[in-house]
Amino acid sequence: MVLMVSRILPTLGPLHLIHPRYNAATLLEMAKEARPEVVLLASWPGVPSLEEEPALWALFAWAEAQGVPVEAVGTGGKEEAEAFREALKAFPQGEAYLARIAEWEKGLSELLSAPLTPGRLGEEGFVEGLRAHLEALAQAFGEGPATGHRRRRMEEAARRLSGEPRRALVLVEVLDYPYLLPAFPEARPLDRSPTEAERERALLDRAWLLREEDDWGALLEGLFQIGTPEALFLAGQIYLAAGQPEEALEVFEEVFRTDFQDPPYLPGYFLARFGQLLDHFGQRERAQRAYRGVLALSFAPEEARAIALAGLRTPFRLGETPV
Repeated sequence: MVLMVSRILPTLGPLHLIHPRYNAATLLEMAKEARPEVVLLASWPGVPSLEEEPALWALFAWAEAQGVPVEAVGTGGKEEAEAFREALKAFPQGEAYLARIAEWEKGLSELLSAPLTPGRLGEEGFVEGLRAHLEALAQAFGEGPATGHRRRRMEEAARRLSGEPRRALVLVEVLDYPYLLPAFPEARPLDRSPTEAERERALLDRAWLLREEDDWGALLEGLFQIGTPEALFLAGQIYLAAGQPEEALEVFEEVFRTDFQDPPYLPGYFLARFGQLLDHFGQRERAQRAYRGVLALSFAPEEARAIALAGLRTPFRLGETPV
């Protein structure tokens, strides 16, 4: 059978938030362009959680709507990397080894925090540079638990992919990517111009990461132009950060009247913050309903659940340290 891997896309976990040219909307647009018959997960033995890969929610939702199956071809083993680090803490020399790993991770963070685009991720220089950095860890501690068996897992994934007859889009964690791509070099990401959806996603991501040096006025203007429940929630968050709770509550009341189900992490965050605002303005009964709404969700981020539990115990007031 002829393998039909149409595209291999590396995933960045939460780092997608800092890359405006390679965000959740980029992954979705590239998936559509690939026209896959199946989406294959090379790094996971099952579908990754939203906490692990938050940028994949839109792609998975699109695949479900289109009837495109999402199937895992990955094997276990990567979880051993964290266990390896925990085990080092028990040894007298462990701290020295952990310091070496921390220095290695700092270099990795710098490499992955530099501007990334689909074209950059497909460049041989980037792929080889990333692989060289990963190999340094393997040389220091051996290929095995320290590396999460990265090379072995990707060799096995490549073998499984080689028998796949359907036109496939392959998703792979960025740290596994340099070990899988050489088996299918023609499937590397290609440079492309961003769509309006990608530009909007980039603005939303910037608002999630709100920094003091950002132009908050420009962000608010852009968020109100987008006008989705997520955008309005983030506008309310900016008002809160700016010390304008009345404006924040007005915007949150508008969000509450919408269908705020997407992205799937939004309901938890929104209801938790809405509850805090309602508490601040003395609307305790409504606040409690909002907190209970968080806990009733099939999925809510841990931060949102912690806020809800704290809010049910004690009414929240602005000026207190938020959970």
